[in-house]
Amino acid sequence: MGEGVVRKDELEASIEARKELGEELEPALVDAYVERIERRLSERRELDEKALKRRREHQKEMVLGSMGVGVPLLLIAAIFTGFAGVLVVSAAVALIAVVSAVRA
Repeated sequence: MGEGVVRKDELEASIEARKELGEELEPALVDAYVERIERRLSERRELDEKALKRRREHQKEMVLGSMGVGVPLLLIAAIFTGFAGVLVVSAAVALIAVVSAVRA
């Protein structure tokens, strides 16, 4: 299971600090705790955005690479095997695009 937004020991430490410091400092403790949670959520969001960007770049590279290889293969297939070869090469390029999109 993934790491929580805030670790359990941090929560327990905040609760203990609240007990020791009393109710007059409770708003400051709550604000500090909320700020920590917001910072962690922001860090996670940035990591998720970077990971999504890497996956999209990989998908684009796979599709463009398969098309770059597919064009000469289409020409060769058209010359030597006719329509059946063109169909097979086109299906392979489409399959690569679909698999890349599903994995992204």
